[in-house]
Amino acid sequence: MTALSPADKEHLRQEAHAIGFDAVGFAAAGDDGAPARALASYVAQGLHGDMAWMADTQERRKSPTALWPEVQSVIALGVNYSPGRDPLAVHSHKDRGAISVYAQGRDYHDVVKKRLKRLARWIVAAHPSALKVFVDTAPVMEKPIAQRAGIGWRGRHTNIVSREFGSWLFLGEIFTTLTIPPDAPHTDHCGQCRLCIDACPTQALNVEGKIDPRRCVSYLTIETKTSVPEALRGDLGNRIYGCDDCLAVCPWNKFAKPAREDAFHPRVELTAPRLADLIQLDDAQFRALFAGSPVKRSKRGRFVRNVLYAIANGDGRSHDLLARVRALCADPDPQVGEAARWALAHIEKFP
Repeated sequence: MTALSPADKEHLRQEAHAIGFDAVGFAAAGDDGAPARALASYVAQGLHGDMAWMADTQERRKSPTALWPEVQSVIALGVNYSPGRDPLAVHSHKDRGAISVYAQGRDYHDVVKKRLKRLARWIVAAHPSALKVFVDTAPVMEKPIAQRAGIGWRGRHTNIVSREFGSWLFLGEIFTTLTIPPDAPHTDHCGQCRLCIDACPTQALNVEGKIDPRRCVSYLTIETKTSVPEALRGDLGNRIYGCDDCLAVCPWNKFAKPAREDAFHPRVELTAPRLADLIQLDDAQFRALFAGSPVKRSKRGRFVRNVLYAIANGDGRSHDLLARVRALCADPDPQVGEAARWALAHIEKFP
């Protein structure tokens, strides 16, 4: 078992920055068990909703050592994806769809994993060891690790907040058999601020920093595999994939500089797409438009369902748009058909 000196650790940190990571921190693999207890309570209350994978992987997700017993240290890494503009401005344009900032560029999983693998190769060459790399899709509790590694703290919106990058960090981890001196955990700097709580369009957040994802717009537009409850459809506004409201209002964003990674810069066609165009997408067109984008994971049916909700919440009364909504009432995808019928009834209710 190899132990890195403080000088070796700082050399590793410098290499991570050179590869393109904006935030780098180190934590011991063991923890106090608090994340595991919080996860168990979360699942027991059914707050994971349709995200069955959270329950299925609960045992492996409890701690780094539960996933890989040999791990000694975790290198927590973050990449800035700050948009450098107001992502909420699109909400004033009801004929346009709002796609979350993180999904307007290339899929961050691919970009971050390539960097993780590059750093991993450097580590093994410099310090022979075993390691594993993870980004988002693995059963790893990234946010508690990031806080323990000193990258930032968990804000009341439940995401990591950084003094340098605000609320705009993609996270990744390297588990290693190396013993690395840990960094100091980050302390909470939210104070009495509750801007993110007040900004949530569906009241999914509370002052304790907890979220009911079954009310969260990101969950409702991305994760839920069934129709969105009717009582929440109006609150979606024109949000058709994810939601940035709670992140965008964070005061710490004033220190964030726009993302330096070209892959995270928005594609023009995804910054404020016309709902009238999106409603016409068939499966092939959907896959072509969102090739290389995280949006592709929602598949055409779920996405067009969201577009129909947005049209009903905006100005869907034009003759051409109404005709397109009517045509989708008989769509073979049951979610699309149900959403179209609801949207049509909703639009015709208000002359």
